[in-house]
Amino acid sequence: MTPDVQADLKDLDTTLSSIEAVADVPALRQEIAELSEQAGRPDLWDDVEAAQKITSRLAYAQGDLRRLEDLRRRLDDLPVLYELAEDEGDSSAVADADADRERLRSEIASLEVRTLLSGEYDAREALVTIRAEAGGVDAADFAEMLLRMYLRWAERHGYGTDVYDTSYAEEAGIKSATFAVHAPYAFGTLSVEAGTHRLVRISPFDNQGRRQTSFAGVEVAPVVESSDHVEIDEKDLRVDVFRASGPGGQGVNTTDSAVRLTHIPTGIVVACQNERSQLQNKAAAMTVLQAKLLDRRRQEERELMDSFKDAGSSWGNQMRNYVLHPYQLVKDLRTDHEAGNPSQVLDGEIDDFIEAGIRWRRQQADES
Repeated sequence: MTPDVQADLKDLDTTLSSIEAVADVPALRQEIAELSEQAGRPDLWDDVEAAQKITSRLAYAQGDLRRLEDLRRRLDDLPVLYELAEDEGDSSAVADADADRERLRSEIASLEVRTLLSGEYDAREALVTIRAEAGGVDAADFAEMLLRMYLRWAERHGYGTDVYDTSYAEEAGIKSATFAVHAPYAFGTLSVEAGTHRLVRISPFDNQGRRQTSFAGVEVAPVVESSDHVEIDEKDLRVDVFRASGPGGQGVNTTDSAVRLTHIPTGIVVACQNERSQLQNKAAAMTVLQAKLLDRRRQEERELMDSFKDAGSSWGNQMRNYVLHPYQLVKDLRTDHEAGNPSQVLDGEIDDFIEAGIRWRRQQADES
């Protein structure tokens, strides 16, 4: 091996070793053993919610361990591959080893991002709300494009999702939507997506074919757990029931099963219409309301801690441009990360943007 290859392999080994230390592989194996024992109990599904948490966490932990073990095995095999290729004078084998090394570097860098998620709520599942902002029907259409983008991103990773509420716009798109992403660290991962997204394109809704700029807002909150103690006094709630509707105002339910909750002290309004019964919709709406109240408390605590800092350092405002005309470009305004393939980005290929955002946020925190 050349000295450059040896140095690169040493750097990769150092990075992977630090990831293994943060992940605490022995503890991870112990957790898998304990979760496997719990998952094997005959009464597991007597409590469906608890069973889902156990099986979900077990699958995620097993995936983490497999990923770490696979990276370690492949990295340990690389020096042998290089030696065999060089001993045989096989230039194509050396090229294959170089390609394997590049793939490893990319995968290890992606996994390293996880070690940067150390916030109080980063390990939680995520509750995401998307709202159409300025731009009329184009903004509503853009909000629906973002909803699809995030759902496709979750699907690509095998993460479960639940769409709790969708408010459809009259002509096209959505006014707003709220959905949950069921995966550990979903909140820490997606929290860097919060802010205002901007779309520039030739409007398909303009009969003169003019260029239109529209905006959509993304909010990300951690899903509430029982230990959070987000108290909601029933006297502080107004509960309204209504008939669920679909796109274009079309009725999709013949009973008043949809539920809207208004938290009077804060003015927060949430709704759920996607479950079959009013009781289920109210329970889901309460979950959303608790998450929003928790996020409000988290933001107030952060604002208090940051009150002495320059207000211009906030990263929660306009954060990404999606330009479809006159050229093709998606660019993050905080990290300067960009991609020339908007169609792929809007189809859920946003990992590079998320990773750049997490690294940027960590750098901002270290500098402050």
